Amino acid sequence: MEFKRDGLQNHVLAKALVAFLNLHGGTVLIGVEDDGSVSGTRRENLTEWVVEVCRTKIEPRVIPLLTWARDAAPGRDVLAVSVTGGPDKPYACLHDNRRTYYIRVGNTSREASREELERMYQASGRVQYGLKPVPGADLGAFDTRRLRDYFASVGHDLDPWDGDEADLRTLMANIDLMTQTAGQSVATIEGLLLFGRNPKRFIPQSGIRAVCYVGTEPDYATRADEDLRAPMLPLRTADGSLAEPGLVEQAWDFVRRNTTPTSRLEGARRIDRWEYPESVIREAVVNALIHRDYSIAGTDVMLTIYADRLEVQSPGGLPNTVTVEGMRAGLRYARNQTLVNVMRDYGYVDARGMGVRNKIIPGMRAHNGTEPDLLEEEHRFTVRLWK
Repeated sequence: MEFKRDGLQNHVLAKALVAFLNLHGGTVLIGVEDDGSVSGTRRENLTEWVVEVCRTKIEPRVIPLLTWARDAAPGRDVLAVSVTGGPDKPYACLHDNRRTYYIRVGNTSREASREELERMYQASGRVQYGLKPVPGADLGAFDTRRLRDYFASVGHDLDPWDGDEADLRTLMANIDLMTQTAGQSVATIEGLLLFGRNPKRFIPQSGIRAVCYVGTEPDYATRADEDLRAPMLPLRTADGSLAEPGLVEQAWDFVRRNTTPTSRLEGARRIDRWEYPESVIREAVVNALIHRDYSIAGTDVMLTIYADRLEVQSPGGLPNTVTVEGMRAGLRYARNQTLVNVMRDYGYVDARGMGVRNKIIPGMRAHNGTEPDLLEEEHRFTVRLWK
């Protein structure tokens, strides 16, 4: 919420509303001083003026919710101008032949940085960050063994190495693993995440930070602290057995090594029951990897084990109009569509794309009767599983 005295200029109102639109929404109270005292409104046709500001000074145009508070103080009225977090981010303030993008930080509005602007474009689905070129990453940056395995699995007898290199580059561009920039074919971000020889070299935020704490809160005392790094996909042998793990397998291995199973006998067989179901862990990790915001540099997916819970934290808030309630209801979304497509080809992603509803929630209920927490914050999303 922001207070504005009546008589403010149109670009001042537009700036405040744009900052709210580019976040989660908010309200400007016209007729209220900075100290919260009510000075009231005097401008004639104030509602028409506000609507005109939203039509001509904000891009894309918006329709605000206008609510009058009559006699908010004796003889003084206040107009509340409210907007919700807009679906067409980023929104701009138009003033002096300039287009300026503002965001809300605490109680102030400031101009968005290039990185923040890029994230807003991505969140709205207007730009796919994962399809950006990776300078210096040519065909040699890919693990050809993993690529052969993939093409064999989806193309049956197709072997792109039977042709020339130009045909291979074209094929990989067609499925968004490579792209053209400055007349050269280079890897896309998502291409390297899936099949790169060393994704961390080009994309430092491509791994998983895995930590196991002794207690129930972050502390210097850890049982394990590992930096998991690998292509997202594993390498398998001809008979389907695992030759080299991908990030998902590494994550489950970390959980397995740092939790204690319980055992019971069924006849002559010993059955181990892990503290957390493998299927739920894999689904949570896969979701974090394929839906995270890779434009946020310097932050890996976080896998954290505490004495009473396990958390998988993904950098970046939920994209655009997606909500926690929608996820629980089975709403499908994809921030990084190529990652989703390829992981689905390998069977990591449910064809219906409803892993939270169909795997994580019922998986934990069946395992120990607990309800997973889905926690959305501005720049991260956390799945919390209780022991």
